[in-house]
Amino acid sequence: MTAPVEMAQVWRGDFLECVHMGHAVVCNAQGEVVQAWGDPDLVVLPRSSCKMIQALPLVESGAADAAGLTSEHLALACASHNGASIHVDRVRTWLDNLGLGDDDLRCGGHVPRDKEQEKCVICGHGPDQVHNNCSGKHAGFLTLTRHLGAGPEYIEADHPVQLAVKEAFEDVSGEDSPGFAIDGCSAPNFATSLKGMARAMAFYANAGDGSVRDRAAVRLRQAMVAHPELVAGEGRSCTELMRAMDSKVALKTGAEGYFAAILPELGLGVALKIVDGQTRGAECAIASMLVELGVLDADHPAAQKFLNAPITNCRGIDAAYVRPGAAFAGV
Repeated sequence: MTAPVEMAQVWRGDFLECVHMGHAVVCNAQGEVVQAWGDPDLVVLPRSSCKMIQALPLVESGAADAAGLTSEHLALACASHNGASIHVDRVRTWLDNLGLGDDDLRCGGHVPRDKEQEKCVICGHGPDQVHNNCSGKHAGFLTLTRHLGAGPEYIEADHPVQLAVKEAFEDVSGEDSPGFAIDGCSAPNFATSLKGMARAMAFYANAGDGSVRDRAAVRLRQAMVAHPELVAGEGRSCTELMRAMDSKVALKTGAEGYFAAILPELGLGVALKIVDGQTRGAECAIASMLVELGVLDADHPAAQKFLNAPITNCRGIDAAYVRPGAAFAGV
């Protein structure tokens, strides 16, 4: 097994205080590994970084068109959103149009990241399920469930929705998944190797107007870059970096230090995992990779925010910062 490499460093003054180790892979249109750091065969859960794959059956089945979904809906189906009004209001309306409500979701509720919505939740009766960062994905699952005439427990692994997700996941990754675990939103999350996930992202990067699956992938990819504010939200790395790259790259984070990227102009797919699961390390590493691949300007303010990320103390003083590690020494 290939050892992880140093992808990000944390400096406090003149002292190297912490390093974030990780693995990353870049695949091309043929599914071949063209660049790798660490172990490309590492099998890991992609968490929310694979939401565009989980949304494939929604589009290719015809369920999205039958329900009149727009590109905004498709972006939300791929989102780990902040729970801001622009997210929550759209999901509520989506459910209303389906004749469904919050109780039909199976993602559970949590306090939103968005401060205004957080205040509303604290002053109200507690978070609804639409506040969950995965509520758009689950609204997509419900849309597909209704289209298939399937039962309400769409998060069960043997439900037609999840069987369709598993088939799509294995097809675009080019690997049989060794199994799944339950994600934070209660849906199954299928495992694959890093190169399998990068291969899946390369499929999205190279998808055209060929097969039904290709056309569905194009719609999801285009929805993500058209609405970066819906995929994550203000202040978030996915949103800010997609904007910085002029919406030419689709980017998606996942829990525990995972990132995936779709690079259509280069025909490449990227998958990255930080071993300790720290978001700060993953954000610095993915920004470094995007700079190295030539799709992100290192001097752009959004890039600098993650390449030289300040860590402030309780008085608001920049006491430390995160910067690229040895794997990206030239960035």
